[in-house]
Amino acid sequence: MPQPVQIHTVVSLPFEENTYVVWLPGRKDALVIDPGLEPELILDFLQENELEPAAILNTHGHADHIGGNATMKRAFFTAPLVIGRNEARLLTDADANLSAPFGLPIISPEADRLLDEGETIQYAGIALDVLEVPGHSPGHIVFVYRDQPSVVFGGDVLFRESIGRADFPGSNMNLLLKGIREKMYTLPDDTVVYPGHGPTTTIGHEKRHNPFVRLDSD
Repeated sequence: MPQPVQIHTVVSLPFEENTYVVWLPGRKDALVIDPGLEPELILDFLQENELEPAAILNTHGHADHIGGNATMKRAFFTAPLVIGRNEARLLTDADANLSAPFGLPIISPEADRLLDEGETIQYAGIALDVLEVPGHSPGHIVFVYRDQPSVVFGGDVLFRESIGRADFPGSNMNLLLKGIREKMYTLPDDTVVYPGHGPTTTIGHEKRHNPFVRLDSD
């Protein structure tokens, strides 16, 4: 039986954004998912645990999820920066990534690899399926780890009893709800959701209790 992945959460202020460091027991290479606005906290954890990123993954290009990209790339320049193809423009457009309106323009390095719906990627010995779930942002993707227990790194799509905002430029509520129903809710009920903000949840819990996208029970 494969050992479950190790997952450590780094919470970055001011938006309480969740960055995830993910690795397999006994290995020193890791994934860094959505490095936030306090990248020094990520670097400290990596150093303390003698981990080195094999890849830097972005679920989407909003500033609070890419704010640490430049720092991570400077520290680990060989680690590829990876994002969905339809989200890549946000990395280098401070208006599109919503940082300019806050008066603190953030520009990320360009992506080294662009992902499409249905791809499977593998870094640090961890295979992740890629699903595109737009609506919160134009080309938002989620990463699904299908070994047991199944895990999804969901960015700002599905939260515990809530969903991502859809009132930003490039957002679309209908697409967001459709993607949750057709892609997130088709994952096993015991799949653990690691969201971009707030506590973890499961697909089954959200099907039953999410007030925005609750499935009717027959």
